[in-house]
Parts: sequence; structure tokens; C-alpha cells
Amino acid sequence: MSDTELRQRLEELRQELRFHNYQYHVLDEPIISDYEYDQLLLELRQIEEQHPEWITPDSPTQRTGAPPADKFEKVRHPSPILSLSNAFVAEDVYAWLERIAKVDERALEADFVVEPKLDGLSVVLHYRDGVFVQGATRGDGEIGEDITGNLRTIRALPLRVPVTDDTSSSVPHPPSYLVVRGEAFIRLPDFEELNCKQEAAGEKTYVNPRNTAAGALRQLDSSLTAQRPLTLLVYQIVAWQDDLSTPSPSGPPATQYETIAYLRALGFPTPESTYCANLDEAIAAHHAWEERRQELDFEIDGMVIKINDHQLFADLGVVGKDPRGAVAFKFPAEEVTTQLLDIGVNVGRTGVLTPYAVLDPVEVGGVVVRQATLHNFDYIFEKDIRVGDRVRVKRAGDVIPYVIGVVEAARTGQEQPYTPPATCPDCDQPVERIEGEVAWYCVNAACPAQLVRNIEHFVSRGAMDIVGLGVRIVKQLVEEGLVSDVADLYTLERSALLSLEGFAEKKADNLLEAIAVSKGQPLSRLLTALGVRGVGEVVATDLAGRYPDLEALAAASVEGLESIEGIGPNIAHAIVDWFQRPANQGVLRKLRQAGVWPTAEIIETQHAASLPLNGLTFVVTGTLPGFTRQQAKEFIQTHGGKVTGSVSKKTDYLVAGEKAGSKLSRAEELGVSVIGEDELREMAR
Repeated sequence: MSDTELRQRLEELRQELRFHNYQYHVLDEPIISDYEYDQLLLELRQIEEQHPEWITPDSPTQRTGAPPADKFEKVRHPSPILSLSNAFVAEDVYAWLERIAKVDERALEADFVVEPKLDGLSVVLHYRDGVFVQGATRGDGEIGEDITGNLRTIRALPLRVPVTDDTSSSVPHPPSYLVVRGEAFIRLPDFEELNCKQEAAGEKTYVNPRNTAAGALRQLDSSLTAQRPLTLLVYQIVAWQDDLSTPSPSGPPATQYETIAYLRALGFPTPESTYCANLDEAIAAHHAWEERRQELDFEIDGMVIKINDHQLFADLGVVGKDPRGAVAFKFPAEEVTTQLLDIGVNVGRTGVLTPYAVLDPVEVGGVVVRQATLHNFDYIFEKDIRVGDRVRVKRAGDVIPYVIGVVEAARTGQEQPYTPPATCPDCDQPVERIEGEVAWYCVNAACPAQLVRNIEHFVSRGAMDIVGLGVRIVKQLVEEGLVSDVADLYTLERSALLSLEGFAEKKADNLLEAIAVSKGQPLSRLLTALGVRGVGEVVATDLAGRYPDLEALAAASVEGLESIEGIGPNIAHAIVDWFQRPANQGVLRKLRQAGVWPTAEIIETQHAASLPLNGLTFVVTGTLPGFTRQQAKEFIQTHGGKVTGSVSKKTDYLVAGEKAGSKLSRAEELGVSVIGEDELREMAR
């Protein structure tokens, strides 16, 4: 291929990749697979490696992050990046309109636009001739910090606008110099997935999406930023300059509603914008958003009500750093302050010690809160949280309340720094901290707190599914000395059960029958039940697909385990360590003697490729007529499919039954195919 042809192919690849990136990260409507996208990107990289002089800043290959910087350079914004005044009830909003009408009475006849007030980090993006050239933080509103390299890593940010060069469409032409403002943030499902990965790797988890996004964008090494699932929404034109030699519109859009449409047409991701003919409609729109707030996959703390007409907005001017033409109508507080009375410690089933806050009761989000999570001991040290402090507590929807910081100005000097316990609060044995991990552990295998929780996990629905063996009975069995580990469940005798309070013959027989039935559970279920650190349902299924039984898995090496997709060094070491512990080897011997030794049918790669659901990813939700949730998962996996817990762009099908809930809404938003049980069975034939 000649250089001319190669250069032409390079431009074709760049344009195609920009388009597919836009479809995936902005519209949530991918039209090619990840594999096909990766192949196009690989071809582009190969051409650029041959001709490095052809690499441009807007190339799709330039998103991996620049070399680490020593510091952030300062950037002066072309015009002030303003904040907003707040309103908390509808009366505040009406009062706002009355105030600004005294400055310009046209405000009384104005129309409005209502947009979500995103809880992220404000960023300012500069484009010259349609190419992204610089990005900065808001800073003090006048001067920000240059974070261009970090912003390039955000897939939703177009490196060139318009995203498509389709001249037959109504795609606008940008001015020669365009500066826009947006908000960088992390969506809640992505944040949860990030924390799951951190936890599985034994790394520190993050407290909330906003702080994580802000921290990621202020990394001096942008390759670290690239590892965070940041996204972006753009909602304002800050500066517009036409080059007379370049054809472009006569000027920026005249209204905010038109601005959002214009930015979206260029290829920017934009927030959902609601046009309102008057203030009553704007307030009604705020209340409608408040009702759907918990269904959103990103955090907002209110709605921004803006004068739609840009000229009137500008004529109203500014008070301090707040424009008169807009107001932030906040939702009811989900964050409050209260006194930290004490710090308690829970012991989890894997021995992890988790601190929690004992609070002076306070109402937050409509619920009286007496306890809140403190995440881990490192978090207490980093935030310098002391017993007696006045602390800030947050609760969003059904999320467990958590302490997000200290009100240092309220300190009296009587507050007491916290020291983690040297011994387990349940068994009084020494605790250990594994180097490189955040967690502190009680390593006493006979710890009562762990034993009860281990058995409770072992018998749970997603594990061995022993019906009728609830936590109250588990505690009875442990307290009476009838079980000292999970294997002892399979040697329980009828006479021993009948000696327990609340047990009659029928109840004892039913429980023994349920325990016997559980012996037939597949290997993946037993692996999940054993509670090996980092081994949940997905990893257990992957292990059962590689090793025929527990004996084979016990002989596995760290290297062999790491060769399985999705298993990193921390999980691999945890598996090897679990099988090497004498106490656990004793449990395995007892399970084998009791006949609890399932074997897996290892599916060869060639056979797996022929299965009807091979390569497809499913999510199961709601109540299905012929399956329990677990049975549906196993049915899908048996026929070659993969099952995940949350709906994303990579989900192929949502299997929905009655009362499907928020996962159904999310699937509809992303355009994921929704099927029922009958359709699933048909696909598997």
C-alpha cells in the first residue's frame, strides 16, 4: 500500500473510530462489537507506528494518558466560570424570580430550561478548528489547572467535533475557537464495579463517585486517570470565536435549549434538558426529577433552572460569582452532621474487621440513623476521625449511611483519636494485617463470629441452598457445640436436633432432608459456599470450568489460576492459601467422607463454541414462572452463556420476569433486548 493510500486509510479509521466511540460512550447504542472496535484501533496503531509523524492530538489512539507531569500549569478562562445560588423550597424559587424581575422585568415573561445539577467536577474544554486542544478545572472561576492529558482519557469526550463528517445531514460546523463547560463524573454502576475490583484485588475501596472522579482528574500521571471509569456531560458554551475565512454559523445559539441541541449535534454528550414555558412548569419538572432520582445511574443533588434566552440571561448580570439568570433548586438533604459517640467493630465471615460509627441519632433522607459505616481503619486515619467529633453523614436512597468527614471547626479538644483493636472483639485472639492490603483480619478459624457467618453463607440460597437453616438455627447449632465447621452439618443426627429448643420431629426431618439434598449441588455452588476470599459466583463458575473437583483445584498453582480470565494475583494467592491451611484441609476431608464431593464436567473450548448461548451475556431479574433466579443462571451457564449482576452496554439480553424493577428500566434506556423465560428456553435449543 502506498503512502497516499495508507494516509487515506488512516483518516478513514480515525473517522470510523470516532463514530463508534460516539455511538458507544455518548449514545449508549454500539453497532459493532468490542472485538471489532479493538481490531480497528489496532490497525490504526500499526499505521501510526509506521508513520509517527502522522500522529495528531485528536487521534483515537491518544487516550491512554500522557507521561506523568511534575505539576499542573495554570489556565486563565476566557470568561468567568460561575457558580450558582441555591433554593431549597418552591417559595425560594418564586422569590428568586421576583428579585431578578426587579433588575429586568422581562424575566416575568421568560421561559426556562431545567437541567440536572450533576455531582461531579466542573471542567472547561477548548477546541480549535474542531480539535480538542486544552482542558482545565474550574479552579476559582477565573483560573483553573491544565488537566488536558487526563481529560483525553475520557471516552465520552470527543477529541474532534463534529464527530461525524456526514455532509448530507444537519451536522453543524463549529466555530474556529469554541470553549465549552461540562461536568466529569462516574456513573453509579461503574463506581460499584470499580470498588468490587478494588476489593477483590485487596486494594483500598473508594468512598463516593464525586471524590473519586475529582481525584482521578487531578492525577499527575494520566495513565492512572485512564483506569477510572470517568464520563462527561457538556451543557454550556463559554466562548465562541469565528474565523472569517472558515464557513460557520453567524453566532452561537440564542437559547439554552438550542445550545444543548447544538452541542449534541456536534457530538458532545449532553444532559437531559426540559423546556418549560413558565416557572410553574419548571418547578413541576424539578419535582418530576426528584421522584425518579433514585432510578438514575448518576448522582444529582438538585435541578438547575435557567432563563432560556441567552441575551436576557446576560443582561441580568451577576451577583458575586452567581449569575442572576439561573438558580440551583436543591433536593432534600441527604447529608447531615451529628456527634460520633463511639466506634464499634464487626467481624465478617472471612475474618475481616470492619469499623462502624455509633452516632447520636439523626434524621437523614427521611430515616433516623444511629449507625454508619466507616469503611476501614485506614479511612479513619486518613480522615482523622476521632470519637466525640461532629461528623458529616450521607445517605442516598437505600444505600447504607456512611461518614464522609469531620467538621473540624466544631472540635473542642476533648475528642479522642481512635486506635484499632489489637485483638478480635468476638474471640479475643490477636488480629493481623496482611502487607499491601487495607483489611485487618482475625485469623482464628474457631472465632465464633466467623463460624456463624461462614455457616450462614454456606447454606445461603446462592451457595448450597439448604432450605430451613436460618441464622437463628445456625447460632443454636454453634452454641450447643453441634457444629464446629461447615462439614459438621452433614453429620448432624436427628436426636441432636430434637434436643434443641423449637425442634419437633417434622422440623428435624425436613432440615435433615434439605441437608441431604444439598449434596447434589454442583461444584461451582460448593466453591461459592466455601467462602474463599475473592471467590464469588462468577469466579466459582470459572474455576469449575477449569478444574474437575476440589482435589484438582487444591493442587493448582498461582500461575495456573492467573491464566484464567478475571483472576488476578490477589485472588490466585488467596485460593492457594485457603487450600494450604490445615484447618481447611480438614474440612475438605470431612466433606468428602460425607459424600459432598461434586465433580464438574469440563467443557472443551471447541464444544463451548458450539453451545447455543456461547458469547452472550445475560442479566436475570424479577420472578420467572419456571425458574428460580439461581436455576435461570445455571440454565444459561450450562448452555454457554455468561450471567452478570447488573445491566450495562455489554449486556446482550435481560431475562425479565414479574416485578423486574430498575434493571428493566436500565435495559430499556440502553436498548438492551428484553426477553422472557420462554424466549430464553427457545434460544437455548
